[in-house]
Amino acid sequence: MSEPDTETLPGGDLDALLRRVDPDRWLSSRFIGQAAQRADVIALYAFDHELARAPRVASNALLGEMRLTWWREALEEIYESRPVRHHPAAQALAEAVARRGLDRAALETMIDARYRELDPAPMSEGEVLDWARDTGGLAAQLAAQVLDPATEAKMALAGGSAWSLGKRLADNPDLRPTFLKVIHAARSASRNLSVAAFPAVAHAALAGRPAQNDFARRLRLTVAVARGRI
Repeated sequence: MSEPDTETLPGGDLDALLRRVDPDRWLSSRFIGQAAQRADVIALYAFDHELARAPRVASNALLGEMRLTWWREALEEIYESRPVRHHPAAQALAEAVARRGLDRAALETMIDARYRELDPAPMSEGEVLDWARDTGGLAAQLAAQVLDPATEAKMALAGGSAWSLGKRLADNPDLRPTFLKVIHAARSASRNLSVAAFPAVAHAALAGRPAQNDFARRLRLTVAVARGRI
């Protein structure tokens, strides 16, 4: 199967890519002090971004499935110690897995969650909660593990889920009651994360809010990280 088209910039600069296409999580990653940890978290977010693009850019469900299969095959290469395809996000994820021992099942679940987006039928509340948990939620949990292996990483699930739900509010305002429940849970759960792991959920502080300028967004994130609260 051929490599899917990508928004990745020349030279494989995933940090620059995330800054452009995923500014909330890119900003939260600025609070990660260690360069190697930041690179591995960026790799996770780039992987999640590529999965999110699969249903969005495909002209039909079959092509979307092919894109997701391509990423499943990339995971097989990574975990079976085979040469990994020459895609910047796949290569970076392989390095993160090698350094951090990331859970394969969690990454596969992130792929599985995107299949639901290929179905045009509206999601039920239960489905959208599952989708949010298995996309942004798992990305946040894995990021927390990278930042502090000793932290209770599952406490990041709600924060990542709230961020994913917040991204859908503009097109699905009926989700706001569900979002409010999840963000409330996220505020409670995030207090159990270590200081080192908190940047994995800091971007949830921006979820569901009206558009703000860059300074206001940076300030809100800085306050969230300083207080250790979303």
